[in-house]
Amino acid sequence: MRTSRWRGVLIAALTMSTAVAALPAGPASARTSAAPATKVVDGRTQPVFSYADAVREHLMVQTPVDSDGDGHKDRVAVDIIRPKETQRGLEVPVIMSASPYNDTVGRGFESERKSYDAQGNPAKFPLFYDNYFVPRGYAVVDVDVTGTGGSDGCLTVGGAADVAAAKATIDWLGGRATAYAADGSEVKASWSTGKVGMIGHSYEGMLANAVAGTGVEGLETVVPISGVSSWYEFARTNGAKHWNGFASYLTTALDTDPPQKCQAVRERLQAGEDDATGNYNAHWDERNYIARPAPEVSKVRASVLAAHDINDYNIRINQLANWWDALAQRGVPRKLWLGRYGHTDPFDWPGRRARWVDTVHRWFDHWLYGIQNGIMDEPRVDLQTGPDTWTTQADWPAATSSVPLHPGPDGSLALSPASGAGTFTDTKLSEADLTADPSANRPGRLAFVTPPLRTGVRLSGTPTADLRVTLDKPTSNLTALLVDYGEDERIDWNRNEPQNRIHDGLRGLDEESCHGESTVRDDACYQQTANVTARRSSEMIARGWMDAQNRHSLTTPEPLAPGRSYRITWKTLPGDYELKPGHRLGLVLGGTDADFLYFEDATGAKVTVDLGGSRVSVPVTVAGDLRTSLR
Repeated sequence: MRTSRWRGVLIAALTMSTAVAALPAGPASARTSAAPATKVVDGRTQPVFSYADAVREHLMVQTPVDSDGDGHKDRVAVDIIRPKETQRGLEVPVIMSASPYNDTVGRGFESERKSYDAQGNPAKFPLFYDNYFVPRGYAVVDVDVTGTGGSDGCLTVGGAADVAAAKATIDWLGGRATAYAADGSEVKASWSTGKVGMIGHSYEGMLANAVAGTGVEGLETVVPISGVSSWYEFARTNGAKHWNGFASYLTTALDTDPPQKCQAVRERLQAGEDDATGNYNAHWDERNYIARPAPEVSKVRASVLAAHDINDYNIRINQLANWWDALAQRGVPRKLWLGRYGHTDPFDWPGRRARWVDTVHRWFDHWLYGIQNGIMDEPRVDLQTGPDTWTTQADWPAATSSVPLHPGPDGSLALSPASGAGTFTDTKLSEADLTADPSANRPGRLAFVTPPLRTGVRLSGTPTADLRVTLDKPTSNLTALLVDYGEDERIDWNRNEPQNRIHDGLRGLDEESCHGESTVRDDACYQQTANVTARRSSEMIARGWMDAQNRHSLTTPEPLAPGRSYRITWKTLPGDYELKPGHRLGLVLGGTDADFLYFEDATGAKVTVDLGGSRVSVPVTVAGDLRTSLR
C-alpha cells in the first residue's frame, strides 16, 4: 500500500533530540568495530567525513532512449562526489541534480559551472550541495541532461529523453542499469543505499517533478525549486501564447554541439509546439507531469519539499499551485516555501539562507536516512508576506471562501451587480498602460476600483474572471488584472541589472556565507544578498489571460459568432497578498497584454462586456473582512 510505504520508511527510524547516534554501514554480518559510520546529533547528520579526500568520479550511464536517432542508445554523463569511506563499506544515500546548465549558462546566483581535473574527474560542482552534504554522509551526483555537457543525444525540453537520463541514473544507483568508466569497464554503485533525493532550480526542478511522476523505485524525495509541472502552461495560457519557438531556442542555447547534430530534433520540437494555433496537443501532453486528470501524479512515490516565488513570471506560480494541489489530492507528504521575488532560489533569499540550508538538511536526513527530527511536525508552509516579514501556516493557499465583486458602469467594483455595458478594443498594451489611472477612459481597457478599504484584507488563492462578452470578430485575446492601488514599499521583483549584481529583486553583496567544506578548486562560500525594493503607487496582485476561442477546449478552438453573447470564465494566476487599509482593489480588463503575450498579435476585435452579467471572484482568508471593508 502507498500509505504504508511513506509511513513504513520511518518505522525503524531513530528519534533524535540531544542524543548522539551512529548509523553503521552494510548488513550486520558484515560490520566490524572499525566500520565507518554516519554520526547523528540533535536529529542531524554531522560533518565527520572529509570533503577534500572524497572520491570523485566521472561515468557514463546507459539510457533506454536514442534521442538523436544515430542508432545508439544515449549515454549520459554522471559525476559523483562521495565520502572515501564508501570504499571501505560505508553505504550512503544520494542527493542528485540533473541539469542542462553545467557547461553553458551556469547555476545559481553566481552562475557556477562544473569543472574537471586532469584525469577527467569532477573538481568543482556548482552550488553548496556537495560541500555541505558529502561530509555528512551523502554522495552528491550531478547528471548532464541528454544533449548537454558530456552527455550523448539531444535535449528534448522536458520530453521523455530528458526524463530518461535522470531516471536511468536512479536505476543505476539501485542496481537496475549499467554505467561505464572512461576505459569502457562496467561500474557498479556498490556504495549506494539505493535511496535518492533530487533537488534543483528551474529546469532542474522540472526534472525532479517529471522523474517523480515516473514512480521510479528509489526516488524517496524531491526538492523542486521553481519547477515546471506543465510545459504547455509555461508557453501558453488558455490558448494565448507567451512564447513562439521556445524549445528550439532553448536547445540552441543549452546544447554546444554542432547545430546539424540535433537539427531534426529541433524541427520536430518546433512542429510540436504548433505556434500557429497555441493549442494543446501530444507534444504538450508528453511534457505535462500532472497530465489531467492526473495519471502522472498518481505514480508519485516521493515526498516533496517545494519552493517557488509568487512573482516568478519565468515559471509562473500556477506551475507550483497545480502540482501542489495534485499532490494534496494524493496525500503526498509535502512542505512548501513561498517567496515574493522573481525566478530565484531560497538559498539566496535575504536573511533565510541558514534556515533554508537547515530545512533541506533535516528534510534529506528524514527521508533518506529515516531520522525522526520533527521536520514533518512543523507547519507545512513558510510564506513571505513582505520584504522582511515571514509567517508559517498549515497549508497553502489559506483562503477559506471566495467573494464575488461586480464591475459597474461608473467604474466601481462592488459587492452588488449593476446593469450596464463597457467596451474596449483588443489592442496590444503594456501593463503600465493597462493599469495607469483607473479613472481615465482608454480605448484598450476597462478599469474598475473599490472604494478605499476600511480594513486590511488578505487574498490567498486563485481569482476567477467570469465575463459575459460580445465580440465583433471570431476571437479576441482577453486579459484580467487584479491591482492593488495604494502606495507602499515593495520588493522590486522585476528589476534585473547584471552589472550591479541585481537579479529579480535581489542584490548580491560583497559579504559571503559558507556552508560546508572547501577545496582550492571548490569553495563553499557564496555572496549574501539584500532586498531590492521600490516605493510604488500600485502593485499587481494577479494576472490572467485567455484566447476567447479556447474558452471550452485547449485542443479544439471554437470561434465566436460576431454579435452573439458568450459567457467566458477563466482563472488568473494564484497569489497571496495583503491589501492594507486605505488601498483600493482594482480590476482591469483588456485585450493583448504586451508584457506577457509578447508573441501574440492583437485581433482588433471590439469587446463589449455585459457588466451586470460579469464578476471577478476573489479568494479571501476571511470573507467578512472584505465585505465589511466595502460596506
